[in-house]
Amino acid sequence: MTSTTEPDKAQPLSTEQLSATTLLRFATAGSVDDGKSTLVGRLLHDSKSVLTDQLEAVERVSLGRGQEAPDLALLTDGLRAEREQGITIDVAYRYFATPRRRFILADTPGHVQYTRNMVTGASTADLAVVLVDARNGVIEQTRRHAAVAALLRVPHVVLAVNKMDLVAYEETVFAKIAEEFTAYASELGVPEITAIPISALAGDNVVEPSSNMDWYGGPTVLEHLETVPVSHDLTSCHARLPVQYVIRPQTAEHPDYRGYAGQIAAGTFRVGESVTVLPSGKTSKIAGIDLLGTPVDVAWTPQSVTLLLESDIDIARGDLIVPSGDQPPTSQDISATVCHVADTALNVGQRVLLKHTTRTVKAIVKEIPSRLTLDDLSQHPDPGVLVANDIGRVVIRTAEPIALDTYAASRRTGSFLLIDPADGTTLAAGMAGEAFAGTEAAEEPQAAADDEGWDF
Repeated sequence: MTSTTEPDKAQPLSTEQLSATTLLRFATAGSVDDGKSTLVGRLLHDSKSVLTDQLEAVERVSLGRGQEAPDLALLTDGLRAEREQGITIDVAYRYFATPRRRFILADTPGHVQYTRNMVTGASTADLAVVLVDARNGVIEQTRRHAAVAALLRVPHVVLAVNKMDLVAYEETVFAKIAEEFTAYASELGVPEITAIPISALAGDNVVEPSSNMDWYGGPTVLEHLETVPVSHDLTSCHARLPVQYVIRPQTAEHPDYRGYAGQIAAGTFRVGESVTVLPSGKTSKIAGIDLLGTPVDVAWTPQSVTLLLESDIDIARGDLIVPSGDQPPTSQDISATVCHVADTALNVGQRVLLKHTTRTVKAIVKEIPSRLTLDDLSQHPDPGVLVANDIGRVVIRTAEPIALDTYAASRRTGSFLLIDPADGTTLAAGMAGEAFAGTEAAEEPQAAADDEGWDF
């Protein structure tokens, strides 16, 4: 049993240490009972990132269940239903740090019913840890999670082959699973895959190297998390500012002030730069930039700023300010890949709302050209409908033009949501452009013209 007094020895990182470390956002995924919550709990416990009162609470609950050792999965399974059923339902976010890096961890559900929450947790992740039970190998839900990670363009994927203690730490078992998963994920276009054999329950290769698997010479899970290269430098990307609010105080002090406020989604803006407002196409120059009430000459993502333009042009919430000459295409016809997350189906001809950055417009699902078959990555043509957890291609006609980057170019401005206009339920998460490398996108038909009742 791991000593329960170790976390008391951990010293919090100083402000200087935290500012000097990089940040890694990562998500865990895997099928039910593959051990995601146990892995996260072990990672937090063995890296001395658990507070004493948290550990004491877990010990009390574990003893009340008749367990001799603390159930580390309880460190992340916070809902009563999760603890009673022993499954993860909601996305559990945890924040911790080591001397080498800061982490934001999203422990996502494994049950097929809650795959939608895996989409939420992995949408901003730099790395995804996909767990596999060494006894079961790669199953359908494993393939689904790999497909979601590839679809969301997560740049790094770790295959954690868990419960190696239950297969006598056999190298051949690990090698077979790693080979099968790597081949599948590579077909999807995942750029980097690292396989690590672990036992989350016993702590093998989670934080400390395992003496039971001397045949493995790679990094532990924490070592890989601390050293995997990540870059959050979005300043060199295509500059995009979705307008969230138009500021016009009309006071004696600021009688003519007109500013366009929002968070810079990507890139850099400078005073004097020529910009274009989409979808109108009107152009102007940046006359000033206010950052927290202070004028600055340059601003970059993810700062929240107010832009002042030389020309008084009509700009409203939902418009997109971009550098002139670096504009995304503007269209009412959108071809995209979506992950359907609602319990109700998405049908051809269905009226929806499309939310892109700060802009929400009416839309109609014109076509569903294909649905992805996870077993062999083939495209099922013209399914006509997508149900919960399906991944498919859609063609959407919007009531107003949308300035949309491809998701491959920008995860922020290449994504959108489809929403039920009746009750505001999120139906699907969409990624504009091609799906993932290795799968052929179906030919997109032209949108039809009859859109009765939607005024476009």
